[in-house]
Amino acid sequence: MNKRTFLKSLGLLTGGLPLISWESKTASFDPTTLQPKAIQKGDLLGLISPSAATADRMQFTYAKEALEALGFKVKLGENLKNRRGHLAGTDEERAADLNAMFADSEVKGIICIRGGSGAARILPLINYELIKQNPKPLMGYSDITALHCAIQSQTGLITFHGPNGTGSWNSFNVKQFDQIFFEKAKVTFKNEMGKGDDLVVKSNRIQTLKPGFSEGKILGGNLTVLTSLSGSPYYPDFTDAILFIEDVGEDPYKMDRMMSTLRLNGTLGKIKGFIFGQCSDCEPGSGYGSLSLDQVLDDYILPLNIPAYTGAMIGHLSKQFIIPVGSRVKMNASAGTFELLDPIFQS
Repeated sequence: MNKRTFLKSLGLLTGGLPLISWESKTASFDPTTLQPKAIQKGDLLGLISPSAATADRMQFTYAKEALEALGFKVKLGENLKNRRGHLAGTDEERAADLNAMFADSEVKGIICIRGGSGAARILPLINYELIKQNPKPLMGYSDITALHCAIQSQTGLITFHGPNGTGSWNSFNVKQFDQIFFEKAKVTFKNEMGKGDDLVVKSNRIQTLKPGFSEGKILGGNLTVLTSLSGSPYYPDFTDAILFIEDVGEDPYKMDRMMSTLRLNGTLGKIKGFIFGQCSDCEPGSGYGSLSLDQVLDDYILPLNIPAYTGAMIGHLSKQFIIPVGSRVKMNASAGTFELLDPIFQS
C-alpha cells in the first residue's frame, strides 16, 4: 500500500482524551512568538487546498459541513477545487488562496482541506509580512507541515498541527478543538489507553526512551516534509525546542535516512526533548534485513541524553492531538505527556 492509498483509508485507529491542567504557572512568554487572534462560534473560516488536489467532489461537502457543525461559517478558497496534475491548482493559485485568506479581515481562521504533496512549492510565494499583520489560526497536518515550518521560521506565528478539513471529526477531535479554541484551556496531552477485552493495555501505549522533564517551544510535524526543508530559509530554529515528529507509509530504512538528516543538519543537537508520534504502515519490507523503527530511534535519540518518548497520539490517525506549533510546553517523558504553559491566543 503506497502512502496516498493509505491516507485515503484513514479512520480505523483510536486515540485518547486529553486532560486539562488547571495548575497556575508563572508565564515566561517568548517575545519572538506571535500569538494568533482568538476565534469563536459564528466566525468565518477559510477553507483552502495548498497541497494536493481533492478527487472526490463530496470531500468538499464533507469539509464544509464539518466546519459548519463546529459552529462556523465557511468561505471556500477561490481556487479550492482547481487541479493541475496531482496539485490543487498552480503554485500561484494555491498561494493566492492562502494570502487572500490572511488578507481578508472577515476571515478569522484558516483550515487546510487535506495534505498530500506540494505545499513546499508555494513557500516562496507566501506573503509573510501580511501574515504578521493579520495573525490568525491556521490548521492542518501531514504535508501542511511545510506551512507550519515556514510560517514559524518567517513570522513566529503559532499554527495548529491538527485535523484537516476532510479529516475525521469524531467526538475526540471535536472535544479537543473546543478545549483549545473556545475554552482556551491549558491542555495536558495524554494518550487514552484502553485494553478492551484484552488482558493488558495495548492500544496507544507510550514507550519512554529517556525519563525526565523538559520545557521548550514545540516544533515539528511530518518527518518526510520536515527533512525536505533542511537547508532552506523555511526550516525552523530548533534551539532548545521540543521536537515532535510522525510519518506514514515509510520503511524503517527511509526513517533512518531522515533521522540521519536531522542529526547532520544539527537539529538533534539543539533540542531539549523529543516526542515521537506514530509511524503508520512503517513496517520493514520484504527482502534484505532491516533495522526496526525502535532500533532507528534508539540509535539517534538515546545518545542525546534528553527526555524522550514514543507513541504519542500524533500522526495519520483518526483521533489526534491538536498541537499549537510554536507554543511553549512542558513534557514529562516518564508519563508520556506534555502540557501547554502559556496562553496561545492574543488577550
